[in-house]
Amino acid sequence: MDLDTETLGARDLYEWMTTTILPRPIAWVSTVSPEGRTNLAPFSFFQGVCARPPTLLFCPVNDRHGQPKDTLRNVEATGEFVVNLVPFALVELMNATAATLPYGESEFERFQVRPAASLRVRPPRVADAPVAFECRLDRVIRLGEGPIAGHVVLGRIVHFHVQDAVLAPDGKPDPAKLDLVGRAGRNDYVRLGELFRLDRPR
Repeated sequence: MDLDTETLGARDLYEWMTTTILPRPIAWVSTVSPEGRTNLAPFSFFQGVCARPPTLLFCPVNDRHGQPKDTLRNVEATGEFVVNLVPFALVELMNATAATLPYGESEFERFQVRPAASLRVRPPRVADAPVAFECRLDRVIRLGEGPIAGHVVLGRIVHFHVQDAVLAPDGKPDPAKLDLVGRAGRNDYVRLGELFRLDRPR
């Protein structure tokens, strides 16, 4: 099968991309509005960028009406956000926060997600997340217009939170203890399974 991106509609393109680019890590992004209302939403176009400066990205898309979602509105208004990682134990809560709520209604409160205060930014982190990255906005790159058009949000990591319970004896995170989930296509998720090792060539 061959697919011509010039003839496929945006929704078809989105489905083909999300069912082939996998597994995708999940950024569970917490933000706060200028009025102080918290927001929490998951995004599966997410990745680290580089360590100097420590930078990550996530990519919110416009809603079906072509308007920016609450997360992007808050990030652009305040310049701050937290990326929380999602373990299997929190996958149901994470999925619940994907619901569309009125702007200003808090997913933390609606779905009883435990918040914890951040140290360097205003938005709270998810208290039970094994890892959280406090970030300040670096820039937003806009790609396209209208429904499902994308935005690349680049954030400078200013503080890490890592639970002691997920550390290996060497003091670094143990992938098995993190027990993170990722997105596959449609409504499917993956859980970290078998690990194997390959030494990098010299």
